[in-house]
Amino acid sequence: MIKLPVVSRPALCVAALLSVVATSALAQKLLGSFQAWTAATHEEASGTVCYAFTRPAGSRPDTLLTVMHRPQGRDQVALRIGRRLPRNAEVTVTVGATDLSFYTAEGTAFARNGRAVVAAFRKGQNAVVKSPAGNNRRTTSDTFSLAGFSLAYAAISRECPPGTPRHIGSPNRRERA
Repeated sequence: MIKLPVVSRPALCVAALLSVVATSALAQKLLGSFQAWTAATHEEASGTVCYAFTRPAGSRPDTLLTVMHRPQGRDQVALRIGRRLPRNAEVTVTVGATDLSFYTAEGTAFARNGRAVVAAFRKGQNAVVKSPAGNNRRTTSDTFSLAGFSLAYAAISRECPPGTPRHIGSPNRRERA
């Protein structure tokens, strides 16, 4: 019997959302493009998910960095690497002098502390991701621009304010004038 790593239900939901974003079945509602970042929403059974995403410089189409507000939690940061990672792989995202730790589940890395990642992204210019290559002997690097991150983050925060789960068109959704 093959033993698979234990992956939390929220991590599986995030991985599924990243697949939707990556395949450009993109969003039910595009909130806007902000330099290197795009903000959008997506409906899940539990409510509206608001997310901002970007691709690395030199864009590999299968690599994606996403920050999400979901009904189950805010500031969820996920990185779809686009290749299977070795078991218990070390993935580090560096913004300026700040190193941020991510845990992995197959081809996706998740921030251990999303709030700290968001704070670093708001202050930084670039996020450099270091992850092992498939053979776990080399390290690969991707650089993501943080230009426009604060505006994209503000857009998803307006659309999905803290509080109860809601659905597009539900009575507790604030309409814009």
